[in-house]
Amino acid sequence: MYVDDIIFGSSNEELCQEFEQVMKSKFEMSAIGELKFFIRLQADQEVNGTYIHQTKYIHEILKRFNMKENVPYETPLPTNHKLSDEKDKDPEVDPSVYRAMIGSLMYLTPSRPDIMFSVCLCSRYQATPRISHLKAVKRIFRYLKGKPRLELWYPV
Repeated sequence: MYVDDIIFGSSNEELCQEFEQVMKSKFEMSAIGELKFFIRLQADQEVNGTYIHQTKYIHEILKRFNMKENVPYETPLPTNHKLSDEKDKDPEVDPSVYRAMIGSLMYLTPSRPDIMFSVCLCSRYQATPRISHLKAVKRIFRYLKGKPRLELWYPV
């Protein structure tokens, strides 16, 4: 069996070292030290806790979908959003691009509860996305452009 990544930690340095030695005695492994990046998550460790965020990944997806130059929005969706399945006068868009955008946003939801509802709402329309759905997804990206760093704080 091959395991790619594992994170372990403790506020007690001796316990970390002991666990590392036990793992190395049972498995072929290498320890890379203090956590900085893990599966698109960034970790900034401080004496009194750890900040988890995905700022680097947000910049990457903004660049990937040509959204770096757009004007930011204050909210991921307007309060009176009108997303629906209605097909009247709303042309379809390329579903592969729409799905790629949704997939990229889904990787953010563990660390960005502020976009969870908007992303899940937009993900409902992946089968036959329309221009109105694409505009909503782009609005989420524009919101992220204005707020690329939102952190989760885990105190010691």
